[in-house]
Amino acid sequence: MTEIELKIKYKEICKNLADRKLKPAFDLLEKFITENGLVVRLEEWRTLEQTYQYMLKYTVEGIQDPERQKIYRKLIVSVYELADDIYEAVRIQKSPSVEYEKKRTFQLKPNTDFNKLLTGLEGFYLYDELQNEDSFHEANINNHQQNIVDLFYRIWFLDKLKSEEIDFLHRFFTSNLISKSYQSFIVSALVLSLQRFFDKEKFSVLFDVYDLEETELSQRAMVGLLINFYKYDLRIPFYPAITGRLKILNEDPKFKQNLERVIIQFISSRETEKIQKKIVDEIIPEMIKISPNLKDKMNLDSLMEDSFDDDKNPEWEKIFEDSPGLMNKMEEFSELQMEGADVFMGSFSMLKMFPFFNELSNWFMPFFAENPEIFDSINQTDKINRRFVEVISSAPILCNSDKYSFCFSIQKLPAENREFMAEGMNAEMNQFNELQADEELTDPGKKSGFISNQIIQDLYRFYKVHPRKRDFEDIFSWRFDFHNTIVLGEILKEDDKILRNIAEYYFSKNYFDEAAEIFNYFLGNEKNGELYQKLGYCYQKSGDYENALKEYKKAELYGLNKLWNFKKMALCYRNLRKPKKALENYIEAEKLDGDDLNVQLNIGRCYLELEQFEEALKCYFKVEYLAPGNKKVWRPIGWCSFVTGKKEQAEKYFGNLIDDAPNKHDLMNAGHVQWSLGNRKVALDYYKKSIAQNDFTDTEFFEVFDEDFHYLLNQGIDKEDVPIMLDQLRYFIQE
Repeated sequence: MTEIELKIKYKEICKNLADRKLKPAFDLLEKFITENGLVVRLEEWRTLEQTYQYMLKYTVEGIQDPERQKIYRKLIVSVYELADDIYEAVRIQKSPSVEYEKKRTFQLKPNTDFNKLLTGLEGFYLYDELQNEDSFHEANINNHQQNIVDLFYRIWFLDKLKSEEIDFLHRFFTSNLISKSYQSFIVSALVLSLQRFFDKEKFSVLFDVYDLEETELSQRAMVGLLINFYKYDLRIPFYPAITGRLKILNEDPKFKQNLERVIIQFISSRETEKIQKKIVDEIIPEMIKISPNLKDKMNLDSLMEDSFDDDKNPEWEKIFEDSPGLMNKMEEFSELQMEGADVFMGSFSMLKMFPFFNELSNWFMPFFAENPEIFDSINQTDKINRRFVEVISSAPILCNSDKYSFCFSIQKLPAENREFMAEGMNAEMNQFNELQADEELTDPGKKSGFISNQIIQDLYRFYKVHPRKRDFEDIFSWRFDFHNTIVLGEILKEDDKILRNIAEYYFSKNYFDEAAEIFNYFLGNEKNGELYQKLGYCYQKSGDYENALKEYKKAELYGLNKLWNFKKMALCYRNLRKPKKALENYIEAEKLDGDDLNVQLNIGRCYLELEQFEEALKCYFKVEYLAPGNKKVWRPIGWCSFVTGKKEQAEKYFGNLIDDAPNKHDLMNAGHVQWSLGNRKVALDYYKKSIAQNDFTDTEFFEVFDEDFHYLLNQGIDKEDVPIMLDQLRYFIQE
């Protein structure tokens, strides 16, 4: 049985338990046990199954038992836990993943005395202050970090926390001696441990860590809690201790604000691939195009000659002549960066080949300048190096993983280059920190948001870039629709403001299905014209024009932005192939804004689809009059002129198109016009050029020609001549 098959069977058991279908769950679990050779666990299975059968019997017989529901829920939890144990036992034996390779290795190590371990870890900080020898200090700090890394794996591979381990973790996280970076590191180990193996005590410890005053720790706990709330959403309702703790937290306004921010950050992670594609496909090519001419266009030498006042150099405006859209793209990039979008994933994903990243745990290590891995690789007695590391350490826009990549990548750079980079980054960081300080006054919690964003980006790099990424379930393939979950969904629905903000974020990022789900929820509680319009827009963008139209009609009753609403209803009718109804709505829109060229164009299109070509021409001529430079209107004017018998006029407009940038249909239509004027050779020449277009095969040409056939007959072309002309065209194509 493959690991994927194991996972499917385990999930099927859990799904039946969540749905309270215990009979199928018991049947599947028995098979799961026997198929994997774990018959020694069958006795536990029989005990649970027999208990359930007794419960069924007493229930059917009508015997009253006030404790029945409590026992029933406890029984479900016990079956869950047996399934967990079986699944874990099989994975520890058979899983080829790096996670279980590591776990099998750590199982061979002696048990940990956690009291002794904590004493040793805290003792390092007390003892280290007394040591003066650099060589001794270096060996000591390396040994200390190795102990922390060992602890990371110990915690990761714990299945259920025992009281000794819980006590150790509480003392470890509240220790005033141990580095906050190492404490945060172990929080990540606990999160991974919970993802691997469910345990209510792990949830409890994460709740306790969140309650600590240390932002670095609490944000890591928050991110971990949300991941595991989503993962175990169907299971958590059977654990009142977890749901109760969450309800208590939800009474704190700061928690609500933090919850909203981190949920939006998880949703934002879905944008990462789009952003990288935009950078690669749009921004970088434009920058490459502009860079060779930058020096000359800036006229750098002349800047220092005469005046050096505050006037803008007029030459600067010419920099972007070769790439007029680059400035807008760079501004957009800057805004994304300020929002916390993951704009550096593409750049730094290529810088994970350093030996540092060969160690699995290092993908979760917070960045701190004192990390011995940095000391071993970068000479920090060098003033420039030390300054560079300090600047990197304080950069909120880089995640921890990327900071390590950055540091390791500068080792071979000349000193002047490193100094230049450090100066530039320092200036940018100072400016960024000033903005951050200002925003913290108006938006408390902004700093917490930067930290949680860094943590999510670290995780994104692990699940997307690690060489053994396929050994792990990619959490970033999850939908992260927290509003649809049982546990957090209920919490979110208690605060309309938070839920509405999440919906608006979905809407702004074009996640229309998710936005529609939340808008529908709100409309179920209270009718609102704006929400009807937004819901209609979500359906429209998803291609569901029938439902979009229904919502726009409801919005119409509220009288909000009638012009916009009429245009949207018309668009839906058009896509539903109802040009007459679309026309009615465009005419209503025209009454509200007669100068809207798009409305005029769409009215013309409706008339054209209704084959009212004279009316269509009036609209298109109006557009041409109001916007003389609009070349797109030539095409429909030419076609409507042709089908209404205005052949010379059609010839003129198709001629304009031919002289400009004709497409395959322009060439074909020009051929129709010439044929109707009796110029058969010219017509055939246009037909040949049309077929010669890269995206137009001769088969497609003849299909379109068949559609146009009746218009040709109406313009006086002899029906008997058509097959002869087409055969001549076929000969030309063959040549």
